[in-house]
Amino acid sequence: MKIWYFILCYLLVPQKSDKHLVKTSIEFDILLRNKVVGQLIATKVNKESKTYYHSSTTIKTKIIREVLVNYKYDVVFDHSLLKQADVFITVNDKTHAETHTTRIDDYYQFKDDDKNSIRHHSPINYSTILLYFIEPINIETCFSEEDGSINRIVSLGNHVYKKINSKGKENIYYYKDGILSKAKIDGGLVSFQMIAK
Repeated sequence: MKIWYFILCYLLVPQKSDKHLVKTSIEFDILLRNKVVGQLIATKVNKESKTYYHSSTTIKTKIIREVLVNYKYDVVFDHSLLKQADVFITVNDKTHAETHTTRIDDYYQFKDDDKNSIRHHSPINYSTILLYFIEPINIETCFSEEDGSINRIVSLGNHVYKKINSKGKENIYYYKDGILSKAKIDGGLVSFQMIAK
């Protein structure tokens, strides 16, 4: 009889659920010379005032020798302002770059693995990872989580945008119905195309 009591209580007592949690996932094939060489998976999770972004990109190709590149981004926005960003990039399983950005009071502190430090005093409400999820309509700049710079965004019309980084390298982003459909990326070590699945 006790077992029925526990089953009845379990069915009647509301279970804890996170009704304020909204998750979006997107996937892209990574193409190099029209051949799929990798994949990007990005997630966006809204929970109350915070939005958590994560992206993981793996590219495996042969240039002169086998090259395996992994990009991992973890970014948090709170009330639409950047709160924290962590980037970890490896090439052939060796650390290539590791960066951290944290909001401290009224400024952002960016640090890289070479112990370089940059402070930004202006609010950051758009960063590179958002390009996967939010078409940059009327956005002219975005923060680079990878190198701490402020990149320029130029609308090319017809839902196409060019992002110009601090080194002058250009990426082109194409949107359909407000969602990224493809991109041409100059990744430094490897340039590639991204096509939404």
